[in-house]
Amino acid sequence: MRLGISSFTYSWAIGVPNHPPQRPMRVAGLLDKALELGVRLIQVADNLPLDQVPPEDLDIFQARAERHGIQIEVGTRGISPDHLFRYLEIARRFNSPILRLVIDTADHQPDAEEIVATLRAVIPKFEQIGIFLAIENHDRFKAATLADIISRIGSYYVGICLDTVNSFGAQEGPETVLRVLGPLTINLHIKDFAVIRAKHNMGFTIEGRPAGQGQLDIPWLLQELNRMGRDVNAILELWTPPQERLEDTIALEDAWARSSIAYLRSLIAD
Repeated sequence: MRLGISSFTYSWAIGVPNHPPQRPMRVAGLLDKALELGVRLIQVADNLPLDQVPPEDLDIFQARAERHGIQIEVGTRGISPDHLFRYLEIARRFNSPILRLVIDTADHQPDAEEIVATLRAVIPKFEQIGIFLAIENHDRFKAATLADIISRIGSYYVGICLDTVNSFGAQEGPETVLRVLGPLTINLHIKDFAVIRAKHNMGFTIEGRPAGQGQLDIPWLLQELNRMGRDVNAILELWTPPQERLEDTIALEDAWARSSIAYLRSLIAD
């Protein structure tokens, strides 16, 4: 297991919709953060799409990462075959062991039948190259449905990118998600959280927290994955709550990243 950061560790610095920073973080800045934190793994996901990075910047990013011994994992969203094949080539370029995938896009939310049919058709190319497709539990499907989708695709090269918070959107917590999807996990997003009762007592809010400071039992999570024989890379993601000023949110996000990595180093000796 290796510890890494993601473009979703620094969502506000990169740019959340309708909240553009004055100087958005790009791939070079994400690499700078990895070097500052001393981690050797970066997952670049769909909020910083690699197919939209200028070629010269991509060349520099790749060369610097290789020079410093930093592994790049590639992520995207959407199951259009042309799109997946384009990202498979990007993953191959960076020697990424996986292509992390969020199924849905803003204008396409396929049902299980379409997902199975589409991914069955493209997965032979993944098998040929030797790159795993890591489907993230991104909140629309329950864990059992995702497990069934993977079973029906029927390839060793398809598994789960397990996110520890997303499935609240499907009314399932980490215990259920890990029990069902843990044996299929090939990549891990560690995202801590707190469930807070509203001040008026009429409902709850789920908020992000720095790793180790929320309600996610991270030692238990890692022990269970180990018990299941899943030696997977662990990627820190953050749901940093917005502050009054965007610059304060970005500063808080950075502080959370630092404290989270410091905590996770006590559990993950990569």
